[in-house]
Formats: sequence, C-alpha cells, structure tokens
Amino acid sequence: MSRTPREVFADHGGRLGTGDLDHIAGNYTEDAVLITPDGEFRGHDGVRRVIGRLLADLPRAEWSLTPRFAGEILFLRWTAATATHRVADGTDTFVFRDGLISAQTVRYTLTNRTN
Repeated sequence: MSRTPREVFADHGGRLGTGDLDHIAGNYTEDAVLITPDGEFRGHDGVRRVIGRLLADLPRAEWSLTPRFAGEILFLRWTAATATHRVADGTDTFVFRDGLISAQTVRYTLTNRTN
C-alpha cells in the first residue's frame, strides 16, 4: 500500500534531520523535479543539490512549519533560524505520486540573524 502525502511528509522531515542526502533523495521519485529561483533540477541528483544547499544554508536550524494539504498537493509555509542566519518567508509546494515526492518548489530568503 502506498504512503499518504502526510506519511511521506512526516518521513521527509525525519530524513532531513539526518542530513544524509542519499537517504533524503529516497523520498523522491527517480524523475522528480525541483524548481527554485535558481532553476530547475531533476532526479535524485537534483534533490541532493537543492536540499544540500538548503541544509548548508541552515545547519542545525530550528524550524517552524505550517503545512496545508489538498489531496496529493502540499503547500508549506516555514521559518527557520540558526545562530547566524534566519528565513522568515520560506514556501514550498510538494506534489506526491505513488507514495513519493514527484515535484517540489522551494523558495526562501536567507538573512543574517540579528537576535
């Protein structure tokens, strides 16, 4: 039985916490597409590149997530903060297919943290 979008997203959060990009990519379809302001990235290599940059920008971050599910689509608003940086305007959209993430948009503005 295929996982629901909520189950995939919950697992995705756990995988992000490991920082293991190969493990994270396992929640995406082989033909996944990620779209960012910097361009379009495809497949597991694209996942590793986009998510790798996010994790490098926000190492050991404290996250606040506001998910909104509609069938096979998730709109996610998020904020994150590290000791030196923060994101106040994170937004992602996920499209799920067959228990995996098949498409994702990622957009955020990284700023210096001024406590």
